[in-house]
Amino acid sequence: MESKDFFYELGKLIYKIDGIYESYGRNYHITSPNLLWILYALNDGKKHSQKQICDDWNIPRSTANTIIKELESKGYISLYQIKGKRRELNIFLTETGKEYAHLLLKDLYSKEEVVYSHIDQPESILQILQNLVQTMKSITNGGNE
Repeated sequence: MESKDFFYELGKLIYKIDGIYESYGRNYHITSPNLLWILYALNDGKKHSQKQICDDWNIPRSTANTIIKELESKGYISLYQIKGKRRELNIFLTETGKEYAHLLLKDLYSKEEVVYSHIDQPESILQILQNLVQTMKSITNGGNE
């Protein structure tokens, strides 16, 4: 297989997977795929800043900001100043937000468990993809060229 064919097939697979998640979100009336990923990120019980979520999930900051403001206005999240960081806030799900995220994501987590049980060597797949991303970033200057 030539490199062009590899990346063509890789791109199709990535977008098919993304489409499956987007379709799931639509079935649960999630208005934006980015909303799904932000809830997914926040529902892991760890601390997250908007910057970190944007960097980890490749979500534009303006898009994330709009979604975060919407979630805050609905009482699903709280924002707390990060000590020593003037403009950066940690985002936490409120109890209502945890219930909302659980309601939206519990079925997705179940489906992921079933899929995961059919994957051979999941750690190897992740390592290969992480190496691919790192190599592509270093060669393309993080996509900024």
